[in-house]
Amino acid sequence: MDIQPEELPRTDSPVAYSTSMFKYRAFALFWAARLFSTLAVQAESVTIGWQVYTVARHSRTVEQGAFLVGMVGLVQFVPLFLLTFIAGATADRRDRRAIMLACTAVEIVCVLVLAALSLHPSPGLVPIFAIAAVFGASRAFLSPASAAIAPMLVPPQAIRDAISRNSLADQAGFVIGPWIGGMLCAVSPAVAYCGSAVLYAVAAGVLLLMRANTRPERQPGSRMEQIREGIAYVWTNKIVFGAISLDLFAVLLGGATALLPVFASDILKVGAHGFGVLRSGPAIGAAVMAFALSRWPVHRHAGHWMFAGVAAFGVATIAFAVSKSMIVSVIALAALGAADMISVYVRQSLVQIVTPDHLRGRVSAVAYLFIGASGELGEFETGVVARVLGPVGAAIFGGVGSLVVTGAWALMFPSLRKADRLDGSQV
Repeated sequence: MDIQPEELPRTDSPVAYSTSMFKYRAFALFWAARLFSTLAVQAESVTIGWQVYTVARHSRTVEQGAFLVGMVGLVQFVPLFLLTFIAGATADRRDRRAIMLACTAVEIVCVLVLAALSLHPSPGLVPIFAIAAVFGASRAFLSPASAAIAPMLVPPQAIRDAISRNSLADQAGFVIGPWIGGMLCAVSPAVAYCGSAVLYAVAAGVLLLMRANTRPERQPGSRMEQIREGIAYVWTNKIVFGAISLDLFAVLLGGATALLPVFASDILKVGAHGFGVLRSGPAIGAAVMAFALSRWPVHRHAGHWMFAGVAAFGVATIAFAVSKSMIVSVIALAALGAADMISVYVRQSLVQIVTPDHLRGRVSAVAYLFIGASGELGEFETGVVARVLGPVGAAIFGGVGSLVVTGAWALMFPSLRKADRLDGSQV
């Protein structure tokens, strides 16, 4: 690893660790690759959602179009669900950088095929859904490898701050990526997909420059034994299980962002450009909050902060649902993203700190299944509810559901509610 103990700052200040982390070349390159990869993923996701909805609206109602947008989430969730545990075990057995490079190559192929399909005058939805499924399979392997590699590139004392820096990269991608996708969609979906391919290629190039030992120590036992070990660890560690399951149900129910094509096109009537702005709203709030947390990290009462973040997420979702103003909607989405960032920051810090390195790939895979994949399943759930209640009713339903989940989990997981420090000294 690119870590020299003598390079560590001679202070216990978390700010000192935070500002020194980019001295580690491998981490800096990984951070850049993560940024460009997130930009590409977000631009691609925006383009798929917009294309599916516009194609569907040629012959279907608003509610039917919203349902089909939700189906994009379902077809990505299925391979994520089926491959998550295998992917986690792979991340604990194979070179994590090599896994990231292979997944990035698959994603480049996916967007280029989507670009070719979009040039057809009347593209069908089935091929788009098929490519989305391959995209989901690739992300099943990419996420645990990416999550588990970061702690290998920084000293143990800086893991919390590395998570904060990674969140900044993610949120910067979430802000700029949807805007890129929305702006390029206004030209054509093919141009947007090609733009994503370029961003993926830059991410791969940066990863190729990274020189660090990213192969975990070989653990005894078969792949199935290691999968069982990872599942058992998550199940028995109530802080880990409580944190990731809380985010699972909050994201599952609060999937208002899946309805943004519907709100942009038929409720707020702001078109493709407005869709890109709306899609960037949650990430703008999250980026601001990530920057604030990197400067003023949470030191005490971590569990209380996490529950407060999820509750605020639900309130902001309801505010977005009932808004009829573009400005108010963007503000509500920004508040939603900021609240979600608090819960993500605490959850990721807790999980990484309490999990041994030889289990991080498997635990990260389970966490991604619970949280990342729940985004795709949440899109499907939101689409189904929108088919019955309409888009506004579905968003309100999700916000209220997030509030109910917050109260239930606070009662069911007292150890998570009482979790205190994020420096590993006391959880």
